[in-house]
Amino acid sequence: MKDLTYHRHLLGTAERWADRPSYFDGGLELTHGQHADRVLRVADALGSQLGVGGDDRFAVMALNGQPFLELYHAAFLGAGVINPLNLRLAPKELEFILQDSGTKVCFVDRFFAGVVDGVRAEAGIEKVVLVGGADGADVPHDLTYEELLEAGEPEVPPEPEEEDLCILMYTGGTTGLPKGVLIDNRALVLDLYKIAAVWGIDDTFVYLHQTPMFHAASLGGILGVPSAGGVTTYVPMFDPAAVLDVTEARGVTMTVMVPTMVAMLLDHPDFRPERLASLRVLTYGASPMPTALLERLLSLLPDLDVYQGYGMTENCGILTALTPDDHRRGGDLLRSAGRPVPGAVLSIQDASGEWVPTGETGEVCARSGNFMRGYWKREKETEEAFRDGWYHTGDAGYLDSDGYLYLVDRVKDMIVTGGENVYSAEVENALARHPGVAQVAVIGIPSEQWGEAVHAVVVPDGDATVTEDELKAWCRERIAGFKVPKSFEFRAEPLPLSGAMKVLKRDLRAPYWEGRERTVN
Repeated sequence: MKDLTYHRHLLGTAERWADRPSYFDGGLELTHGQHADRVLRVADALGSQLGVGGDDRFAVMALNGQPFLELYHAAFLGAGVINPLNLRLAPKELEFILQDSGTKVCFVDRFFAGVVDGVRAEAGIEKVVLVGGADGADVPHDLTYEELLEAGEPEVPPEPEEEDLCILMYTGGTTGLPKGVLIDNRALVLDLYKIAAVWGIDDTFVYLHQTPMFHAASLGGILGVPSAGGVTTYVPMFDPAAVLDVTEARGVTMTVMVPTMVAMLLDHPDFRPERLASLRVLTYGASPMPTALLERLLSLLPDLDVYQGYGMTENCGILTALTPDDHRRGGDLLRSAGRPVPGAVLSIQDASGEWVPTGETGEVCARSGNFMRGYWKREKETEEAFRDGWYHTGDAGYLDSDGYLYLVDRVKDMIVTGGENVYSAEVENALARHPGVAQVAVIGIPSEQWGEAVHAVVVPDGDATVTEDELKAWCRERIAGFKVPKSFEFRAEPLPLSGAMKVLKRDLRAPYWEGRERTVN
């Protein structure tokens, strides 16, 4: 079947609005028709010049920009399977992913060409294509992206089948080696429909890519806005000043951020609410939003339609949504991840797979048509993830009587102290409300007395001086005594983040657990 492929969406839009502006990337301005022409040329050249097609994988390691979008769209037209690479990969991680995926062609920009070149031989990369130019630097590559474009013909390829693969996206690897997530056309287009139904995307949207385009959180902008006839623009990587500038210059109406980025934007010295006057829709996700930060955002931008999206790479990034109306109702709903999007079903299960009653915490499990085909070359992990017909997310949470999902932690981040379960997100939320705390992460560390002790890693806000006793007293007023951190660590530098801007708790735990086995992780 060919009813659920992106082919007809992209090309239909290009035909309908061929002369309308669609893409701004620095000095490059394109219409929908020009974008489609470039995508068709790239799709043709992948096969004719690089020998890529069908289920062959090609990798992209580059900052946000128009070429990245064109390569995604070429894959959606059936020109190969795109393997978007996390920009924070260490060389050994990069080598592992390239080897594991069987990638032979890699697209890089000048910032990452050296990293790829360093693992090229071991990883088996045969061709390196340079995106964006070298700016006078001696950058190793075989040909340039523009040379590839010139060699391609703007011919419309046969439409892919629903079950044809188009993305191999590796998980962030925050708890172990990355796993390749296989996504086919059917999952992507169902994801597009869910996003369109909830967010109401149309041709008036101007979308800003500021989250990294290798991440599943960017798929709504990659898929939904172009197919609806909207405009796309970019910042190469997140920078608060650049976000403010581009939003003003291009009249950005929609973007996606993670909470860390929201805090950095609001704290920037150049931030003024009027600079975001054009912004109508802001979606946040990928990690919990501290209540204090959310309240601050809503007070500064009261007319903004704020959504929360919850999902994972394995289901193209969207499972539940907390809508603007939910945000306006406020109260306890602001702690929720929302309700399932159309076509998604949730259950909360205990360790034995039994459903738990409403209001009780267990593992969040889901069914939805936009889940992955499976993990690349990992049948055992795929079977484990989809056991008993449900995808097991690894997140701990509960459902209320109205069907709203409340996430309390990652199952692997739960701290078992003195026989009690402590969810780190709850403790972090309490600490984040302290005016002297800029960043906080809560982890479990070894304890002879308690098994695990609750430990907080805190980055103070600016020149603020906070003490352990002060923060303990603050917590005792807000959470149960057994949840209050037994110890604190204060850092001047920001907490370590993954490429998806999530705090790497694995790295924070590592020094404490060296030579020991942590049973919940």
